[in-house]
Order: sequence, then structure tokens, then C-alpha cells
Amino acid sequence: MYIQEDGPASGLPVVFIHGFGAWSETWKKTTSVLAPQGFHTIALDIPPFGFSEKPTDGSFSTGAQAQRIIKIFDTLQLKQVILVGHSVGGRPTVEVALSAPDRIRALVLVDVALGFGSGGQFEENNPSFLARAFYGLPPLRNAVLSATATNPLMTKKLLSTFVADPNVLIPDLLSVYQRPFVVKDSTNRLGDWLKVLSVDKDTSSSSKLSNLSSLAMTTLLIWGDKDSVTPLWQGEKLKQTIPNSTLNVLKGLGHIPQIEGPEQFNNSLLPFLDQVRRQ
Repeated sequence: MYIQEDGPASGLPVVFIHGFGAWSETWKKTTSVLAPQGFHTIALDIPPFGFSEKPTDGSFSTGAQAQRIIKIFDTLQLKQVILVGHSVGGRPTVEVALSAPDRIRALVLVDVALGFGSGGQFEENNPSFLARAFYGLPPLRNAVLSATATNPLMTKKLLSTFVADPNVLIPDLLSVYQRPFVVKDSTNRLGDWLKVLSVDKDTSSSSKLSNLSSLAMTTLLIWGDKDSVTPLWQGEKLKQTIPNSTLNVLKGLGHIPQIEGPEQFNNSLLPFLDQVRRQ
């Protein structure tokens, strides 16, 4: 597992879990602000993204990813952390909070994509024959992905579907997202991950909305009001479901507020972390 740490080792640990296509570096504009404030920040590369080793056995289920996060806690001897999860990274984040609540001092969910439909229930995968065939043919699947998802020429187009204002996607930011494309087998393992996400059945605890009502830790929900991927109503639904939760809505931002408006995002996150630290 590839991780990036900053701040004093004695500080309150804050662990960051990224979403689709991202990696630890995409949290840099937040961790670089928190570290001087005395927080110990740890940003992970969740396989198959970033520079972490890429499992060849297809072990990308929500449960498997959650276990990787918990093993990082154990390896770094982190007894309790503030856990921050974004987008589809919110699935293993919530799974950790449900399966090891004693390790989570507080929880932050940022525009999380937990897979809940308009009815408030988890939408289990129901793939068509063509979808199953596509993911079952790695040569075809990889050819499509290499022309799109891991093609540097497509990075801006793909990211523009996630942000409210594409003008934030400046070359320096695009290069951050593109950097891990050089890692061997990236396209192939991304295909394995997408198969798990899009085709396989999800039996995790976090796939049941009612389970989230058992989350007792203090929880902050941060949501861009212009998010078209996981619309604001999903944040409002989570606010109703998670007992000790607060919803902060960020005006004018989309699905990736930490890169679209890092100052606004940090101004939402830092007071919460300070409050938890004082408790």
C-alpha cells in the first residue's frame, strides 16, 4: 500500500480515502493545510488506483478494501482515527466504520457514492448479458479502457463530468491525476475493479441504508450543491439516517469539492476536526 503522511506523528490521525480515478496526492491541498495545524494526515492509495500494488485476484469488494484500510491502522499503530472518505471510496470508509467502530473517533463523508437509488435503497447490480460479456473479455475491456479511462488525452473530458466548473481543471491538476497511469498493469486492474463495482453482487454491511443508523460516532457530511453524480438529496438522506451527523453544503461546487474549491472545503473540514480534537 502506498501512503503519504504529513504532520506530527503525535497529532490526531486523519486518514483520507479517495474516490474513482484519484489517489493520495489529490488530497494534497487539504493535508498541506492540516499538517501545520498539528494533525497527523495519512492519505492512502486504494488499489487499483495510485501507486499501491495491484492485486491480481480481483479482490476489490467493499469488504476487501475495508480490510486493507484497517490493516493500515494496525501497521501504523493507529488506535483511533478520523476517517475521511470521498465518492465511491465512501463504501469501504463506511464499511470500516460499521465493522470497527472502536477505531473511528469521527467520520467525514464527502459526496459519497454509496449506491443508493432515489427510493433510498441500495441498487444492487443487475448487469445485462452484454455488460457481463464485456467485463468477461479482458482484451476488449482493456482496449476500451486504455482509449478512455487511462488515456491522458481523455483525462480532462472525464473529470469535467464530475466538477461544476471545468475551468478548475488546469494542466497542473490534470497531471496529478495522470501520474499513476505509468504504473504497470493499471488498465487491466482497473477493469477488474470496474467488474466488481458494476457486475458483482455487493453483500457488504454498508450496502444496507438501515445499517447506517447504527453509526454512533460524530459524523460530518460535506456535499457540493452542484453535484450531479451523487446529488445533494443523497447527502440529506444520510443526514436523516446517521444519528450524530451534520451536513455542510458547499455552494457552487460539484462532486470533487476538495479540488474544485479547496479553500471552501478546508474551511468546512477544519472546524470539525478542531472540535473533535478538543473533545
